[in-house]
Amino acid sequence: MQQLVSLLISRTAAPVWRIVALAGLFTSVAGCGSFNTASGRVAGIVSPYKIDIVQGNFVSKEQADALKVGMNRLQVREILGTPLLASMFHTDRWDYVFTFKRQGALPQARKVSVYFKGDILERFEADSLPTETEFVASLDSGRRSGKVPVLEATEEALAKFAPSTRASAPVDPNAAPALPIQYPPLEPASR
Repeated sequence: MQQLVSLLISRTAAPVWRIVALAGLFTSVAGCGSFNTASGRVAGIVSPYKIDIVQGNFVSKEQADALKVGMNRLQVREILGTPLLASMFHTDRWDYVFTFKRQGALPQARKVSVYFKGDILERFEADSLPTETEFVASLDSGRRSGKVPVLEATEEALAKFAPSTRASAPVDPNAAPALPIQYPPLEPASR
């Protein structure tokens, strides 16, 4: 062991030691470069999962067809829902904006603008809108078996949500709810 140490320290062995150290350095640098290239190839094959991003109000072709000039704001809101953009500077205009981003597909963006004169619908402008069936089919593209659910309710399905037909006293829709006989105390009783 002492002979090896003395050999490494001696002046004649110093140039050999430097050559070995430089060769090791070049080998490690070349190894890093090839590792980086290989990891880049693997990263190109495997990509991280990105969730679908859905923002805004989806307005279907059926909803746009239901709009009629002369409707009031409440009727328009019942058909299209609450607008995404209702500016206090443009009180006679509602904007319904919808964006959909999915990994590996081009982003979708649609806009519907509704214009009022006072409280009455004057006109509306819309991009090309898909039907509800087309939109649901686009959501399902390539993810599952390609089955689009039925978008119409049958009489049997609606019967599940019908109010019960038990005999009871007629309910006045304008009557206020019954007040409780006794209110609970606001604070616990002191001892």
